[in-house]
Amino acid sequence: MHGVRRRVARLACKPCCRHNAVMGFKAKTCVRYNKPWDAHALTFSCFKKRPFLKSEFAAQIFIDSLNAARRRLSFDIWAYVVMPDHVHLLIWPRRDDYSISRILFSIKRPAAYRIRKAGLCDDPHVWQGGGGYDRNLWKVRTIFKEFDYMHANPVRRGLCLTPEEWKYSSAAYWAGRINAPLELDNTIPLRQEV
Repeated sequence: MHGVRRRVARLACKPCCRHNAVMGFKAKTCVRYNKPWDAHALTFSCFKKRPFLKSEFAAQIFIDSLNAARRRLSFDIWAYVVMPDHVHLLIWPRRDDYSISRILFSIKRPAAYRIRKAGLCDDPHVWQGGGGYDRNLWKVRTIFKEFDYMHANPVRRGLCLTPEEWKYSSAAYWAGRINAPLELDNTIPLRQEV
């Protein structure tokens, strides 16, 4: 009888990480490869794709958190795009022994805390669980494909006409504008046209 009660209790609860195996669900995971000298294209979303980053104040909170994590964990930022409901980053860790998970934690946790504290998020979660998207990049051509894809994101969504118009994107910085919200690192390899 005790085993039946436990099984019923597991069926009645929401699917979560601890019960996923019992319930037959497969938890979404993101495998990360911390290979020295690889760049990383990272994408992560706000909880349930809600536009928590749509205000300039929330986007600036994220930018400040990104900049603080860069100084603390020694990685270069080559490109970024802060969309209303998700973020794209192209980073290059400068250390041989780094952890992308730790870098993401150091960016996302302080940003989430400040966004919730400012009342810009009415939910206990700011970021979607599951790890997001992480892709190791080592070929120059692939790095610039990702670079162009990220910067075109606001244009594809109809938020602006050119990538340089989107304020919370590195496209304006690379186009030579002085008033970009975040200074980037010039360690990106030279673009090779193919």
